[in-house]
Amino acid sequence: MEKEVNQNAVTHDQGIGTVQIADDVIAVIVGIAATEVEGIAALGDNITNELMNKVGIKNISKGVKVNIVENKIDVEVSLTVGYGYNIPATCAKVQEKIKNTVENMTGLKVTGVNVRITGVDMQKD
Repeated sequence: MEKEVNQNAVTHDQGIGTVQIADDVIAVIVGIAATEVEGIAALGDNITNELMNKVGIKNISKGVKVNIVENKIDVEVSLTVGYGYNIPATCAKVQEKIKNTVENMTGLKVTGVNVRITGVDMQKD
């Protein structure tokens, strides 16, 4: 199964045709995986989240950057963590969750998951 990378999509040659995975799809996968980790309040920063929520827009890939080079994926994600959570431990869980989820769903190798904490959510559940 040969894979080649286009600028905005990853192409898998299945022998009887091809399957293309757009960068945006990978970004959505990353966003969903990150927010499934306990302690992660939101993607992006607090200001962006507040503005997006006020206008009723929910974008699961905001705060996610995906870079694909030679069938390898490098991810950068900005997150807001919940107050009281251990940031390094929570980020380690996020990195592992993103890596496993993207590799399982796309068949591509994730070479790096860089997490940037841009805020702390002070709201109590």
